[in-house]
Amino acid sequence: MKKHPLYRRIRLAGLALATGAALTAGAAQAQDKGTVHLAYVEWSSTVASTNVMRAVLEQAGYEVETSSLSAAAMWQSVASGDTDALLAGWLPTTHEDYYAQLEDQLVDTGVNLDGTKLGLVVPSYVEVESIADLNEYADDFDGKIVGIDPGAGIMRLTEDVIDAYELDLDLQTGSGATMSAALKTAIDNEEAIAVTGWTPHWMFARWDLKYLEDPKNVYGGAEQIHTIVRQGLKEEMPEAYAILDAFAWTAEDMGEVMLMNQEEDADPYENAKQWVEENQEQVQEWLDAAS
Repeated sequence: MKKHPLYRRIRLAGLALATGAALTAGAAQAQDKGTVHLAYVEWSSTVASTNVMRAVLEQAGYEVETSSLSAAAMWQSVASGDTDALLAGWLPTTHEDYYAQLEDQLVDTGVNLDGTKLGLVVPSYVEVESIADLNEYADDFDGKIVGIDPGAGIMRLTEDVIDAYELDLDLQTGSGATMSAALKTAIDNEEAIAVTGWTPHWMFARWDLKYLEDPKNVYGGAEQIHTIVRQGLKEEMPEAYAILDAFAWTAEDMGEVMLMNQEEDADPYENAKQWVEENQEQVQEWLDAAS
């Protein structure tokens, strides 16, 4: 029996009301769960992990705020409770000073990425192979090492490297973006350049690079990236804590997101949401930890 047009309009109106009610209920649920505040530094690795966690927590029903800070301020903000968590705790070496000073005010939930590396990085066509030989090539490098922001742990370690090897090179401060831009310019012109580098980083996928040997092991061995949260988060927001605690991925996962973020006009948040959507099986494991 054919339905009267008025019946169809009433039915569609009812569906619209039901859908609107569901969306309103979902919004209320998100509001009830509260807001998680993530601190990060404008490093390509940290931008990738922070935005992925933002998208995951939003999928779980939380509002998420993010704050871009210096490395020191990032650690201090979590310790003071101004923010809830950071996903960029490079331990045991790079951020050992921050962690040692603030350990009693923080909770280390564990490793979210294993097998990181720090050191001085040069294009593969550069002749030098070891930090110990850099002085012989100091003129080729214009007497400088191109670094990132002064608060970064790798900058402190590089100062130690300069002292330990008695290098006749100055450490130039900047940012992750200015470092990679300088690296690109040097490679385009086939010039020598030494930069403070770390793995994972998208630059290793884009260019043929190598770490200089560190015979004195000043940079240390492989590290891990830890998730660090403020005290009290587990008790106040147990589900959010459980998701942050469960979060772990590989250098390949992170590298995929970092490469997406290097595209022209890339939006790291939109790229993170795309990665989360395309990796729901893995994401669901993190979300299931909260159930």
